[in-house]
Amino acid sequence: MWKRKLKSYDYPLAAVFLILCLFGLMMIFSASSVMAVQRWGLESGYFYDKQKIHVVLAFLAFGFMSIFPYRRLKANRLLVIMTGGMFLTLFLLFLFGSVSNNAQSWFQVGARSIQPSEFSKLVIIIYMSAVFSKKQKNINSLNNSIAPPVIVLFVVCFLVALEPDYGTASIIFAIGLTIVLSSGIKMKKLAKFLLLIGIFTVLLSPLLIWQKDNILSEERMSRLTSYMDPFKYEEDAGYHLVNSYLAIGSGGLTGRGLGQSVQKLGYLPEPHTDFIMAIIAEELGIFGIIIVIGGICFIVLHGLRIAIRSSDSFGSMLAVGISSMIGLQAFINLGGVSGVIPITGVPLPFISYGGSSLLLLSISLGILANVSMQSKYEKNYKS
Repeated sequence: MWKRKLKSYDYPLAAVFLILCLFGLMMIFSASSVMAVQRWGLESGYFYDKQKIHVVLAFLAFGFMSIFPYRRLKANRLLVIMTGGMFLTLFLLFLFGSVSNNAQSWFQVGARSIQPSEFSKLVIIIYMSAVFSKKQKNINSLNNSIAPPVIVLFVVCFLVALEPDYGTASIIFAIGLTIVLSSGIKMKKLAKFLLLIGIFTVLLSPLLIWQKDNILSEERMSRLTSYMDPFKYEEDAGYHLVNSYLAIGSGGLTGRGLGQSVQKLGYLPEPHTDFIMAIIAEELGIFGIIIVIGGICFIVLHGLRIAIRSSDSFGSMLAVGISSMIGLQAFINLGGVSGVIPITGVPLPFISYGGSSLLLLSISLGILANVSMQSKYEKNYKS
């Protein structure tokens, strides 16, 4: 059986994942080496060495989840453990979480940080996919099938927004919405669902008005104003975006060459995380851009193809949720770096420095590879 399953393994997906992770590791060393010495007085390879550990853990997580039978993820006991653990960690953040970039979104464990809201994305994907797949016979029942997972989705988004992390909360909500749309709900019931969202928003409006100074804080409003005209605020809120433009523009088609970026020498903040794409464009030009965008587009489109081909509703919705998560994060990061949308601080999937994000994506991609393998195996050997 395992020989047949290995023949059905999704090697192209694994290969693209491997290429993106190794390419990201190389670019993290290039983007962070000068900054590590100048800003923090660390060794030039500090962030590279830490990311190497992250990449090794990511490969192990991907390998394990790609052979772990994904259907076991919808077992009731496991769902209770995952959702209960998610709510517990989100609540504990308000007591023991550490603050970074004005958001209490992290647990500090020794020298390492863990961001629970990142893993909430995957828990929501698994939970909503499992519930909707189990309720397929009564999928159009608003009270029994639609309302419970949607309420869980709203509560999670609310807790993440309280950190406050509105970018991640918006991504989690959008991921949940894509799963709802792919669950097989009829249009009339979907309209009622949207009406439910509208009513819930109206009920929350007093709280939103009460917290308007926090939601529309000076820092967040400055991101919007600088997005509209970054050069007008190039000494202040528009500094990041202007230097991102300079990095992308100076790279041209061919790039300055690997390691030859000027903007990473202290001009572009966070060159190894949120703005790593600008450094890639500056150093490697169109070649680097094609590797990143081409690889991510392949994963997203391939994931949607897996969703269409899967005969299992649970596997299909998992594939849709994982693909939408990767696609949304990539769009938000690349849109912010290029000035298409305001900067939100979302990392670039598989490329940016960070352990929590890479581990989440690796586990998610492993599940996607398992759905693909199982679908091919059943089609080729059980039909």
